[in-house]
Amino acid sequence: MILRIGALLATTIFIPSAFAAAMPQAPAATVDATPLTAKWTGPYQGVPPWDKVTPAMFPVAFPVAMAEMRREIHAIRDDKRPATFKTVIEPMELAGDMMERVGSMWGVYTSNLATKDVQAIDREWSPKLSAFYDELFLDPKLFARIKAAYDSRASQKLNPQQLRLLERTYRSFVRRGSLLTDAQRQQVSGLNQQLSVAYNDFSQKVLADEETWIVVDDAKQLAGLPDSFIASLKAAADERGLAGKWAIVNTRSSVAPVLTYATDRALREKVWRAFVMRGDNGNANDTKATIATILKLRQERAKLLGFRNHAYLRMDDTMAGTPANAKALMMRVWPAAVARVREEVADMQALARKDGANIAIEPWDYRFYAEKVRKAKYDLDESEVKPYLQLDNIVQAAFYAAGRLYDLKFTENTGQIPVFEKNVRTFVVTDAKSGRNVGVFYLDNFARSGKRSGAWATRYRGQQKLGGETNVLASNNNNFVKGAAGQPTLISLDDATTLFHEFGHAIHSFLQNVTYPGLAGTPRDFVEYPSQVNENWLLTRDVLDRYAKHYQTGQPMPQALVDKIEKSSTFNQGFDTVEYLSSAIVDMELHDRETPVTDVAAFERETLAKLGMPREMVMRHRLPQFNHLFSSDAYSAGYYSYLWSETMDADTWAAFEATGNVWDKATADRFRQTLLSTGNETDRKDAYRAFRGRDPDVTALFKRRGFPVR
Repeated sequence: MILRIGALLATTIFIPSAFAAAMPQAPAATVDATPLTAKWTGPYQGVPPWDKVTPAMFPVAFPVAMAEMRREIHAIRDDKRPATFKTVIEPMELAGDMMERVGSMWGVYTSNLATKDVQAIDREWSPKLSAFYDELFLDPKLFARIKAAYDSRASQKLNPQQLRLLERTYRSFVRRGSLLTDAQRQQVSGLNQQLSVAYNDFSQKVLADEETWIVVDDAKQLAGLPDSFIASLKAAADERGLAGKWAIVNTRSSVAPVLTYATDRALREKVWRAFVMRGDNGNANDTKATIATILKLRQERAKLLGFRNHAYLRMDDTMAGTPANAKALMMRVWPAAVARVREEVADMQALARKDGANIAIEPWDYRFYAEKVRKAKYDLDESEVKPYLQLDNIVQAAFYAAGRLYDLKFTENTGQIPVFEKNVRTFVVTDAKSGRNVGVFYLDNFARSGKRSGAWATRYRGQQKLGGETNVLASNNNNFVKGAAGQPTLISLDDATTLFHEFGHAIHSFLQNVTYPGLAGTPRDFVEYPSQVNENWLLTRDVLDRYAKHYQTGQPMPQALVDKIEKSSTFNQGFDTVEYLSSAIVDMELHDRETPVTDVAAFERETLAKLGMPREMVMRHRLPQFNHLFSSDAYSAGYYSYLWSETMDADTWAAFEATGNVWDKATADRFRQTLLSTGNETDRKDAYRAFRGRDPDVTALFKRRGFPVR
């Protein structure tokens, strides 16, 4: 979580997704919050003092940090000197150090360590913090200073980065509501606070459903599952006091293997239904009413701010620009993806009949029979691959690729600096050529109670030159199922891809080389681009030969198996594309309308029917559990961005392939210098054209997924 002014103003809601439940709090006055409010000390320009912080410190630290930031912003607002870039924008870029430190640590607590006391604090403080930022940045006196600097920009002799930052700051204040009347600004602030409460409510309910589990009493029900995974289910049961049983926790990392390998169809259906019905069970954790509230509040806010609807508001500062442009790309891909699903289902249905199963393929059968088809078509079984994908080795593979491409060196220093959870590993990051410290990488790999699902990257401190060069403190957060005691953690090919993906975000942070933090954050539909490009190096022969080694024999993955993986690279792309794209299209349709949806279930059902959603599968994220959309504003009307980014990603990988060497250093250097290190210092469309010589070509995406090129 980055609280620099420029980054703050890039979005409307700034507090991260929260997990909230009312809990009594100890009197705040008895708590010393100095470890939170003090500057970070220790090596690497200072690191977060996780070993000295407790949740109870945050209610004390927030008012202190708020007062400090208010003092800094008011000093800029009340400055009597003429308003210029130097007297307004530059000091704003440097304001908020204490709040940034407190906020970055709080983001970790709400995402990775969401105990009941953390949830209670978050419920109380999210609306307060939202109101605080509105108080500062909807201040008409502050905006008058910014506008004066903006109006005189032509006479200030600004360099291109300064001019871009000034213009973007002005625009972001306008988008936030600075041109509104006093009454309207108060309305916007009220809506922001109500939304922060609703986001907390949604997140808490989804988390509660994800912390349920299905108990298996009979080992026969686990037939087909890998032994290592069964052992992890046993460990999960033991952890929950269920001796002699097995527990399938209601998260994707536990559910996916069951749906892929379990021969017990009734168990697959039971697990599938529990997973897809998260937030949709008509009980205290049902999220549909909360979603309707969020949609109503978002539309009210968008209209107040002068936008047709929430989608137009969210896309005002994106590469796509308008909902129509995003929809055009999605609908160009959708028909080919659905057609491929029809082919995949036909193959699975034929195989089921051949096996004597008198069934119609249902959603809980898709992954199971897809694996059978993969085996039949390519002689490739996912369980054949997993023993070669030991988590620690794949981490080293990611480091190896970053070193070879970008000269980044990762040296483990776990145990030498504080961490927020005992299983978090840390690595010193240096420039392999110069030896210069680039920063520190924190790696939190394992699922646990209180940690939100999925995988994500965060930054505790970003690089900037203004005010003195700073290094980067970045993290990756995954939800892998830890191996049983004494056993290595083996991950699937999908998990390994996720690891490379999130690590691509970390690389993007470590390679950043900007002066102003306000030009560090990129548009939502660019954010996923560097991470998606990084996925490509996982399946290169060099990486597999070096790091895909059998966890028992230590032998590298046989070339025959590597060949089978490559030959099957377009397998099941119909499923993968439709699963994602249905979620993205429904997201955009939900927000690109002026009348807010009130019946969420009916809207989801009817929109999918109009699309022709195959009955054999569901959205990757159904609306009742769609954290990307409803735990914050972050990806709302923006889930399309993965496809937008992948179009650039596929086209970029084609550039590497065209050299005849996907490790081509000249191309990697150009990619780094033009796109990875420049933040948002130039328009990202222009930066892409500078790298590729043209706009991205969607043909590469179709070829990658094995769809007919149109």
